[in-house]
Amino acid sequence: MRAVCVLAGGALALTACTSNTETNTPEVAKVDVAKVEAIAAKLYADIKSSGKLVVGVNIPYAPNEFKDPNSGKIVGFDVDLMNAVAAVLGLTADYKESDFEKIIPAVETGTYNLGMSSFTDNKEREQTADFVTYFNAGSQWAAQIGKPVNPDDACGKKVAVQRTTVQDTDEIPDRSAKCVAAGKPEITKVAYDEQSAAATALVNGQVDAMSADSPVTAYAIKQNKDKIEAAGAIFDSAPYGWPVKKGSALGPVLQEALQSLIDSGQCKKIAENWGVQEGVITKSVINGAQS
Repeated sequence: MRAVCVLAGGALALTACTSNTETNTPEVAKVDVAKVEAIAAKLYADIKSSGKLVVGVNIPYAPNEFKDPNSGKIVGFDVDLMNAVAAVLGLTADYKESDFEKIIPAVETGTYNLGMSSFTDNKEREQTADFVTYFNAGSQWAAQIGKPVNPDDACGKKVAVQRTTVQDTDEIPDRSAKCVAAGKPEITKVAYDEQSAAATALVNGQVDAMSADSPVTAYAIKQNKDKIEAAGAIFDSAPYGWPVKKGSALGPVLQEALQSLIDSGQCKKIAENWGVQEGVITKSVINGAQS
């Protein structure tokens, strides 16, 4: 049996058990953003006086949110975008690490002002929180190079996912049920607490494929381009959203701050810096779930 590898997070974690030598977070340019007084004035008093947005985040989920292995700081596309939104509001973002499934309940109780962990905005989640949409992503599979896997015919395969993601709770169970209904073997879902562990399992051949959000899979492939490749096309595109307390006045303020970054082109520039510009949206909405 292959020994278990302890994963440190982010880009390093994707390569910690492999021969890949790309272990450093890539140099990513920063986008200067100024405070917009007219938008910042709409913040309610307690957040304005605190000078910060308390943001619940689960890591690693590179390139969206993960730790720089050198500095230990939380970095990524989501982080740079949230920092820019905070700057528009004259605030700083204060990131608090959390288990993924605990973030929305903590937003509900007021422990965090909002969540930021590549949350897919769906109807079920909208029952407990409002979501400010900021990006559009689909699901994307990857497989080992030379060992292709068809997501639409993966019966009997082992597929890695991150626990509590839509790939874990919805996609793979649905695909597996169809296999069983057709008299074929089920898909063996292998769920990991961290996305980096799912990618490492694929790189090391412990699973046949992995399924994750499209920017995450693209980044894993980039980090392990001699080991894994895309399997099938991107599917089930849906918006990412930042969860805020249901009915909170913070949602519209975040939406307006983000829209100012979209309109100025700064949002796209931040996305380009991380290579995820395909998912940039033109209009942020509150509760934009499609299903």
